[in-house]
Amino acid sequence: MKVALQTLLDRSVKNMGSGMNSVVMASALEMIKRAYKEGIYAQISAGYRSMEEQAALYGQGRLYYSYRGKNYSNLAKAKVTNAKPGQSFHNFGVAVDFFIVSDDGKTALWTINTKWRRVAAIGKELGFKWGGDWSGFKDYPHLEMTGGLSYSQMKAGKKPSISLKFKNETETIVTVPPKTEVAAEVTKEPSKNKGDETIRSIQNTLNSRYDANLVVDGINGPKTQTVLIKALQTELNKQFNKKLVVDGKWGSKTKAAIVTVEKGAKGNLTWILQAGLYTEGFNPGSLDSIFGKGTESALSKFQKAKRITVDKKAGKATFTKLFAA
Repeated sequence: MKVALQTLLDRSVKNMGSGMNSVVMASALEMIKRAYKEGIYAQISAGYRSMEEQAALYGQGRLYYSYRGKNYSNLAKAKVTNAKPGQSFHNFGVAVDFFIVSDDGKTALWTINTKWRRVAAIGKELGFKWGGDWSGFKDYPHLEMTGGLSYSQMKAGKKPSISLKFKNETETIVTVPPKTEVAAEVTKEPSKNKGDETIRSIQNTLNSRYDANLVVDGINGPKTQTVLIKALQTELNKQFNKKLVVDGKWGSKTKAAIVTVEKGAKGNLTWILQAGLYTEGFNPGSLDSIFGKGTESALSKFQKAKRITVDKKAGKATFTKLFAA
């Protein structure tokens, strides 16, 4: 059975993580969609990588390597990179690695063949630079979009000036006058600055995971909230067989179907909770689908602000305050 496009997109979003530049993430997903139309099944294997994760990779195959007081040496594994923390564009969310999978999506295929090169070519059409074109060491899985910036410039906080090289299908239809649309979309904006990077990440994930067709503008509003409720209803149906109508409307049946999400929980329900907290102005830190300290802290503050029981568990009362109009 042929692997579904949505499966490849879901896996890729998960592997890229929450620290990705929104343009790079959207372009990588577009690359997968275009390759799929040509019968090539590509998937992203890596995206954003923290400095500590980079240190762990650099430490592989080395007798001794210390970063920020912690030893990352690991002779049990082979050397895989010469990039220290801050010397990889993965550390700044502007690079991805890809590979090809078998038709059923169950086996990774690492042979550099015509299919592999075609995916790289699609990536280049979308604005990526390919590691397979490098004159020295060739990094065939690697694609980056740096806007001409160096590691040191990004480490100093400079952001690359990059834009989409394709017209996002979610932006092609506008059924209301622009002023009305903008007015609607800022009603629940979590900050004063339009175009919030984390909101873009949330919108990208909703589009790829739930086929939401949201405009990826980084502005939180009614449409984004509606899709978050649809995502919640979808996950309750999928994971707990709740048989809800997926209509994006908060009602008594959706409320009754809510399950409690608490510390240690992992998966899409936890991600929806994190996204909901962020859109309400309570930042859980990384939207990593893991209920850890950051999520617990944000949830506690949210419950206190909404004057509901501060039990650090997301149940019916919490989800109602997050999503009821």
